[in-house]
Amino acid sequence: MSSEELPTMQYRLLGRTGLKVSCISLGGWLTYGTAGGGHVDDEKSFECMKAAHDAGINFFDCAEGYAGGESERVMGKCIQHYGWKRNDIVVSTKINWGQTNGDNPINNTGLSRKHIIESTEASLERLGLEYVDVLYAHRPDRDTPMAEVVRAFNFLIDHGKCFYWGTSEWNADEIERAHRIADTLHLVGPVVEQPQYNMLCRQRVEAEYSLLYEVHGLGLTPYSPLKAGILTGKYIDGIPADSRFARSNDSFVQGMQARFQTPEWERESKAVIALSKIAGQLGTDLPKLAMAWVLRNKNVASAITGASKPEQVWESVKSIRLLDRLTDTVMQEIEEVLDNKPLELTRRF
Repeated sequence: MSSEELPTMQYRLLGRTGLKVSCISLGGWLTYGTAGGGHVDDEKSFECMKAAHDAGINFFDCAEGYAGGESERVMGKCIQHYGWKRNDIVVSTKINWGQTNGDNPINNTGLSRKHIIESTEASLERLGLEYVDVLYAHRPDRDTPMAEVVRAFNFLIDHGKCFYWGTSEWNADEIERAHRIADTLHLVGPVVEQPQYNMLCRQRVEAEYSLLYEVHGLGLTPYSPLKAGILTGKYIDGIPADSRFARSNDSFVQGMQARFQTPEWERESKAVIALSKIAGQLGTDLPKLAMAWVLRNKNVASAITGASKPEQVWESVKSIRLLDRLTDTVMQEIEEVLDNKPLELTRRF
């Protein structure tokens, strides 16, 4: 398949930054860097990234904790291999779990100023880049005062190591507190959040963060739009022994595995079957429908997808064609199947 056969990529503003990112981005979680726990070799990783680039994807995401740092190395090698111009792509990484940066884990995790700055330098070295465009706090650190976290990320912005900073899976109160401290200190607050968001996981994005969009223009770059593959429908009858799901040691995926055959899993499986029928009525499949459903949320700047082969990249991009077909009527039909509309929260701040 060539990029000419794919729909035209859409680009969206990342919050109030003025930065435009492809509405679909490619991440290295659980995939790139076989030496550190991923399951895709360098050649396949390069093919996936090139397929994404050719399809118009300009946003690539990784983290210091992905595959023991190998995800960053592979992405950096790919950028260099293809000679992509730095100003043509947007690269992000995330800081929190950086045990790979040293032998003693004591200060190689968390969001202390020491760890944020030292780990960012290590990440940039692995990437072979002078800076990343977006740097995330990869989960909150409740042992470190918020003012220290805000100051550390602003230090990196001031020294040209990143342009923007954001959060991943922070709650609304933590994001708001970071903004209040940043305003008090005349510094920059977090501009983007990277939460899990999909048809089966909605509360935080659609309810908890609602005021943050209005007050701070918070942008979203959600991960797991297919909920670790559940919304492909391939796990309804069990987890194949040779699947990434079965072989992964990642704590997120292990948590998913523990839910297999629980009442919650059974409810979700019934929803997946019903959603697959809706997808069929639209002339598509469930993965594309699930991705398009995420993209229909106006607060989503870019949905992060993974891929172990180019075909998976192309399938994700094809979901863009569905956006105009997700009418209010279709969305209501999906809503009735999901039966998980988030509860409205009392407005705060």
